[in-house]
Amino acid sequence: MSNLNFLYTFNYDYHLDALCKLESRQIFDTEEKDKLLFSPIKVDPSISAFIKTRLEIISSSENYSELLEKIKKENIHIEGFTAEYLILNGDSIDRTERRKKLKDVGFCMEGIPNFTTPSITYSIGHYEDIWHFGILTKHNNDWYKHKKKPHSFSNSISMDIAKTLVGVASQGNKTKTILDACCGVGTVVLEGCCSGFDIAGCDINLKAILHTRQNLAYYNYTANLYCLDIKDHNTQYAAAIIDLPYNLYSHSDDEVTSNIIGSTAKLTNRVVIVSISDIEAVIQKSGLTVTDYCSIVKKGKSTFTRNIWVCEKVSTVSVN
Repeated sequence: MSNLNFLYTFNYDYHLDALCKLESRQIFDTEEKDKLLFSPIKVDPSISAFIKTRLEIISSSENYSELLEKIKKENIHIEGFTAEYLILNGDSIDRTERRKKLKDVGFCMEGIPNFTTPSITYSIGHYEDIWHFGILTKHNNDWYKHKKKPHSFSNSISMDIAKTLVGVASQGNKTKTILDACCGVGTVVLEGCCSGFDIAGCDINLKAILHTRQNLAYYNYTANLYCLDIKDHNTQYAAAIIDLPYNLYSHSDDEVTSNIIGSTAKLTNRVVIVSISDIEAVIQKSGLTVTDYCSIVKKGKSTFTRNIWVCEKVSTVSVN
C-alpha cells in the first residue's frame, strides 16, 4: 500500500452500484470495495457523482501512538486548519473516542484552527487495523443546482448518469476534450462544464441546441454548440458521449443508429454510448470494440433499463 497515496470514499444508492463500479474501473483501473478505494491516482472528487471524499495520505501505521509521532515529525505549521474524523467501513469507534483522537491530532500540529472556514482540512481514519492521516478533500455538491435548469426533457438521463458519463469518457482527465454527440437540452454538457471539462455539444435539432444554450447561460457556463448532423461535424476530440435518441431502437432504425455511432467514431478513438437495447452488433460494425459495459435498471411504474457501452477503436491514438 506504500504507493497508494490516496484513499477515496464513495456513496451511492444500490441501483447505481454497477454504474459506480464502471466509473471506478475506468478512472482507477480497479473497483471500489466497501465504498472505498486506495489508489496512486489523484482525481478531483467533484468530477464524480459517487466519490464523497479524497484523503491524500501523509502517514499510516498499525499503531495509533506511532501514527501521532509520525504526524509530529511532519512539523506541520499552518493557520486556519481543521481536523475531521473519517469514518470508514468497519470502524466501530464511538463518537466520544473519535473526538478525543481529533484533539490528539490537533495537538500534533502548530497553528490556530478555524472550524468555520478552514484553509485546509486534515483527517484521520481507521480501516482494516491501519490508521491513516492526511489531507481531506470533500465532494462539492454545487452541481445539484442543475435540478432547476430552465429546460429539461422527460426522457433525459439523470444528473448522476450524466456526470458519470463525463467521468468515464474522460477517465478523470480534465485535459481531454469531450463531445456530447446528441446533446439534447444539455444535461451532459452542464455536468461537464460544472466539473471543469472542455466539452462541446452537437444536435441536429435547433430547438434542442437553443435550450442547451439557455441552460448553459443560466449557470454562466460556456461551451461550443453545433446545430448539425453529426456526420457533418469535423472537429477531433479525445472522447465522445452518445445518449442515443430513444426512437432509434427498432430493427428498421439500426442503420440510423449505426450512422450516428459511425460518424462519431470518425471524430474520436473513444466513445461512451447509452442505449435502451442491445446494440453491440451495431457498435462492432462501426469499427469500435466494447471494452467495458454496465446496465442500470430503474424500477417504478415500469422497469426501465439503460445500457452503457465503453468503446474504443482497435488501434487508438491519443487526442488532446
